Amino acid sequence: MNEVIALKQALAERHLPFHEDHVRWLTDAVLRNRFLPRPDPDSIFVGDGDFQAVGAEFLGHFIRMGGLQPQSRVLDIGCGIGRMAVPLTQYLDGDNGSYCGMDPVAGGINWCQRMVSPAYPNFEFRQVDIAHSLYNPKGEINGLELKLPYDSRKFDFIIMTSVVTHLPDEEVTAYLREVERVLAPGGRVFMTAFVVDQSAQENRSKKRDARLGFQRYDEGPCWFVPEMPPLAAVGFDDGFLDRALTRAGLSIVTKSLGHWRGVPADHYQDVFIAEYREDGR
Repeated sequence: MNEVIALKQALAERHLPFHEDHVRWLTDAVLRNRFLPRPDPDSIFVGDGDFQAVGAEFLGHFIRMGGLQPQSRVLDIGCGIGRMAVPLTQYLDGDNGSYCGMDPVAGGINWCQRMVSPAYPNFEFRQVDIAHSLYNPKGEINGLELKLPYDSRKFDFIIMTSVVTHLPDEEVTAYLREVERVLAPGGRVFMTAFVVDQSAQENRSKKRDARLGFQRYDEGPCWFVPEMPPLAAVGFDDGFLDRALTRAGLSIVTKSLGHWRGVPADHYQDVFIAEYREDGR
């Protein structure tokens, strides 16, 4: 078997078909499991909705949309206080799968290290002291100079839920450059965002989330909500994130618009799934 054929077979095996009945059973089991760790509501510093319900929902999205496998090596950028990590403990294989979570907020990382890692040793958490005006204003690392503390080609699946929704456009570019570096061949990034397309701008159906009346910031691609701090919710011109992913060397597999803009969808934010391919195609 030559190396090209072997590579193609290896990539195909990373994204095996899922069984819908099993995914439904799994997400329901996560939702109903009262023994899973759950932080005090007052300590949850980011994200709306029920902690366990949102985590179970995204576990389903990762499997159905992203092709996440039990043996995947997962990196969760902006893991917060474990909203995605906790349900993944019920899916990732304890011997072959692994999870690394990173976040600039020490409180969330400390909770995860206390409540998740002791029971699931293949789950590790690390604070990366990235400066952010809302979440870590005294951080030492400039987001434009981000270097993820992981080896190149280490991960099969990277999670970026509600990350670029809090970043200026220049930092999005820096993050995606590092995402490309640490993704293994055939590895995927699952990223949520607010794409300010014509439907979102005009709100013709009057069903857009009332909290997200985005207005353009300047001549750049960013949109902010006037009554909120600038990085509390960031939207981007339609096409900006597509180009940013492509420039980073990633191939877009899925672009799915969410129901925050008042259109039918089974997810709230917009979803991008992109893949690193050694041959660039």
